[in-house]
Amino acid sequence: MSAPIHPQDLKIKIFADGADLNGIREMSANPLIKGFTTNPTLMRKAGVNDYKAFALDALEIVTDQPISFEVFADEFDEMERQAEEIASWGANVNVKIPITNTRGESAAPLVGRLSAKGIIVNVTAMFTLEQVSAIVDVLSTETPAILSVFAGRVADSGRDPIPHMKQAVEAAATKPMSEVMWASPRELLNIYHANQAGCHIITVTTDLLRKLPSIGKDLEDFSLETVKMFYDDASAARYDVDK
Repeated sequence: MSAPIHPQDLKIKIFADGADLNGIREMSANPLIKGFTTNPTLMRKAGVNDYKAFALDALEIVTDQPISFEVFADEFDEMERQAEEIASWGANVNVKIPITNTRGESAAPLVGRLSAKGIIVNVTAMFTLEQVSAIVDVLSTETPAILSVFAGRVADSGRDPIPHMKQAVEAAATKPMSEVMWASPRELLNIYHANQAGCHIITVTTDLLRKLPSIGKDLEDFSLETVKMFYDDASAARYDVDK
């Protein structure tokens, strides 16, 4: 079995997904990482209490690569106000807008207004091709945008995400300033799946990114390491079948 192509030789860009400042700092030093994403759930898990303070601290680390921060209102007027404020924090800031509010009402009109103002949106939590098409229709031809499709969760539903994402890329092609992001990957192999589908970006959690050194590793060596891990853990636990 031949070794896979190293991610640095793929066309796709890898963004680090997380809300831990130490992790962001670690990944900012990795030349493979081309941008960053966050979301309120990750921020809460990381113990972030002050949203703006966290974002400004992150922007002191990430100075020249794109980084996404998400609005957290449920009413579109307030989403718009938050988006304009968040965008003002830095030229490299992308503003994440959920595809709908909690009532299932489409954010497409809001996305269109923000895009027309020159705000780079990252439209998140998209699953369906209809959602992708609705957003592509309203994007400005002058403003970059990211279309974040949750391919990992599409796969969790028992559907093959690769043809799904290929169609999303085709739909986005009418707005050349837009990029399709493979979101919620489950394993490093998804980097290759996303590249195969023609996605422009994949966002990967810090925990998964720490496995990057495993890519291309000799499988015999990998096997032996695993055997030794089992042995060492059993020894450390002092397991005994006779007691």
